[in-house]
Amino acid sequence: MTRLGESVRRASALLAQDLSSDATVEQLLTETGARRSLDLSDLSATEQAELIASRAVEVLPGVERMAERIERRRAEGRGLHVKLGIDPTGTDVHLGHAVPFIVLSRFQRMGHDVTVLIGDITAKIGDPSGRTAERPPLTDEDIARNLSGYRQQVRPFFDFERVRFVHNSEWLADLAFPRLIGILAHVPASQLLQREDFRTRLAAGSGLTMSELIYPVAMAIDSAELDCDLELGGVDQLLNMQTGRKVMEIYGLQPQLIAAMPLIEGTDGSGAKMSKSKDNYIALSASADDVFGKVMSIPDRLMTPYLRAWTEWTDPEIDAVAARVADGSLHPMDLKKVLAGEVVMALHGREAAMAARAGFVARFSRRSFTEVASLPVVDAGRHGGEGIAAVLTRVLEFTPSASAARRVAKQNGLRLVVEPAAGSQHALVLTEAEALRPLAEVAAEKLAEAGVTGTVYLKAGRKIAEITGL
Repeated sequence: MTRLGESVRRASALLAQDLSSDATVEQLLTETGARRSLDLSDLSATEQAELIASRAVEVLPGVERMAERIERRRAEGRGLHVKLGIDPTGTDVHLGHAVPFIVLSRFQRMGHDVTVLIGDITAKIGDPSGRTAERPPLTDEDIARNLSGYRQQVRPFFDFERVRFVHNSEWLADLAFPRLIGILAHVPASQLLQREDFRTRLAAGSGLTMSELIYPVAMAIDSAELDCDLELGGVDQLLNMQTGRKVMEIYGLQPQLIAAMPLIEGTDGSGAKMSKSKDNYIALSASADDVFGKVMSIPDRLMTPYLRAWTEWTDPEIDAVAARVADGSLHPMDLKKVLAGEVVMALHGREAAMAARAGFVARFSRRSFTEVASLPVVDAGRHGGEGIAAVLTRVLEFTPSASAARRVAKQNGLRLVVEPAAGSQHALVLTEAEALRPLAEVAAEKLAEAGVTGTVYLKAGRKIAEITGL
């Protein structure tokens, strides 16, 4: 069994346990956190290609072709030459920027050669369309300062000691006009005009400048000059990377493979990608408590894409916890705390992650509801014959409608919580079907089934009420 396979075996046993337990979560974080430096060179060519593809939106010309090239390079006694291009246009880096570096780290640990290309010549020009002030022309000093900050913030996800840095000014600054025209003569304008933003602007009656059309070709020349085996980049750069394949053919080289990474949705759940301008991002420079809290604020539906983007979990592990959430054996809040711990651990270490977890629980997840000064009370003698959804809607006004109450239950957010006179709470998850049944009847069944006694509370999301008269 491979080193990764052994780690997955150990972690899978922990993922089947109680993930509300601090001790279990700490063991899990220790196991999965160690993977960020795990040697992956014992994976077969097919396993390597599949691991990369599992985090990509698209692999061109295919996963099988990637495996074939890995195998061929192994036979030659070397690894793939993998390129990632970055534009050092700012100093603030967020988790969205870390996604390709996490995948690039996997290439490193598989034994491949990694080049990070600095787009310094394009940064000096600024936005070629002149339409935005967000990309002003930069000086060499600006670029050096931004690159230093970029490296420092991304360092938790990537080993910068095992990478080759190059600047595209090394070849683009001296590119002769006849050579540029010779390359452009073989690049169809129709291919460049497939970019969605170009099509949108043309449809709206806006024009395009020649510099905007030449920019993708300049980036494609980077791949040819470096003779890359594979280019890694965001899916928004897919057409530019495909242009790289075309230009490499013009150079007489074997076209590069492409691994297009997803654009990560922001924390607000609006559907917009993570960005500073929309204030829906998590800065890599943020404190452990701030990072933990922001992850805990995301909609439940973002947990799976965030687990895929920022952890070293494998697809079977992610599928396993998703199945537990679906069958009610794992509460989404408990999984989200694990996810938040993973992100904090990557940036600040395991101890900081556990401390942030404890701090969050102390602030937002009181271990004893008796500590709360006053809570709404439901008298089961008076309302016990009513359905739980009706109680939540008409009596407590926790939800605007019965259908909203059912949705809370469907998302595993509806619970009976029992606090004994001594000891810890017992949380009993209620199903959507149970949300439609009488409160007293369901409570009696659940308490008898669990064999617990104490003060009983009804919890819908973060809203809590005490149940009396049972």
